[in-house]
Amino acid sequence: MSKSTLLQDPAKRKLLFSAGISWLFDAMDVGIISFIVAALSVDWKLGAQQIGLLAAINSIGMAVGAAVAGASADRYGRRSVLLVTLLIFSVASGLSAIATGFIMLCILRFITGFGLGGELPVASTLVSESFSATERGRAVVLLESFWACGWIIAALISYFVIPAYGWRAAFLIGALPALYALYLRRAIQDSPRFNEQRSRRLTLKERASSVWSANFRKSTITLWILWFVVVFSYYGIFLWLPSVMVLKGFSLVKSFQYVLIMTLAQLPGYFTAAYFIEKFGRKFVLVTYLLLTAFSAIWFSTAATEAMLIAAGISLSFFNLGAWGAMYAYTPELYPTRVRSTGVGFAASFGRVGGIIGPYLVGLLVSRHHSITSIFTIFFIAIVFGALVLLFFGKETKGTDPDQAASS
Repeated sequence: MSKSTLLQDPAKRKLLFSAGISWLFDAMDVGIISFIVAALSVDWKLGAQQIGLLAAINSIGMAVGAAVAGASADRYGRRSVLLVTLLIFSVASGLSAIATGFIMLCILRFITGFGLGGELPVASTLVSESFSATERGRAVVLLESFWACGWIIAALISYFVIPAYGWRAAFLIGALPALYALYLRRAIQDSPRFNEQRSRRLTLKERASSVWSANFRKSTITLWILWFVVVFSYYGIFLWLPSVMVLKGFSLVKSFQYVLIMTLAQLPGYFTAAYFIEKFGRKFVLVTYLLLTAFSAIWFSTAATEAMLIAAGISLSFFNLGAWGAMYAYTPELYPTRVRSTGVGFAASFGRVGGIIGPYLVGLLVSRHHSITSIFTIFFIAIVFGALVLLFFGKETKGTDPDQAASS
């Protein structure tokens, strides 16, 4: 099914774009903090370990939020939980602008992370189960493409706003999604699949047991490993990207400019993944894009010239974010509707542990004067391991119906 056919249904188009804008705001906040820490390192004289700790605390909040929101969405509905998490992260992001010290900022970033981490798995679950088996993979990858748009906006805000008005102004812009929640409240509804099963809702214990039952245990383990290595590498690399550029000798403004160029490559990464995922399947796209991400990471770390650095960064953005889109499409397809959001939320939550370790590990190693190449080699090994686990143990879900499989 072509992308144009996918978007012909007005109701589905509205759902995809409405959820996509909330996804964009999520990415904008995550992107802005990666630029803000580079500015804070100068303004507040933060060391590498403190920058890593700030990023890690944000990911701790995302881990808790993903688990809580994922489980809550199977009980209270995708729409309600999506709205609540959107409000939590936007208000906390806006309040970050008045942080008076490092500890206060860390607390607010934990709350922001809770909302961010909760919204993402719920939004992808809602979109996935609102489309047919032949279109849901492409729909979720297109949803994920809004993440690239959010990062591009974050890079633009950081390039034009932070140097002129300071990092507090960037945080204030992060409060705008609170207004969008008023529109979203009317624009989206729970999926028909979820509404059909409202009367047969399971308890949290039953849902958690189901995710780890014999039917799903192998898929759950594979999925958790996949999420861990993707989130570990993404947040370890991309939250540090502006700072790594500074370490490579570029000015703060120049590093923002180069990261903006690299970020633009995320969009074609998503769009190619959206095309290939329905043509060749989820595993093919994930394994291929992950392996190419791993090699791009090594290329980036060893690049010696500006042109080579930008080319490697573009390749890294292209394949890493394409893999992200495929992973979000793949995850909800492994579980039936009654436990889907719980399964997605738990996988995302475990993945966020990687998001905690990745940025903090980079900060620790940078503070101990390890080379960028040696640090990126760790990400190379982790990504290749995750790709091989998926290749040998992962289940292909293209065209399958998890509700039918669970009832058979």
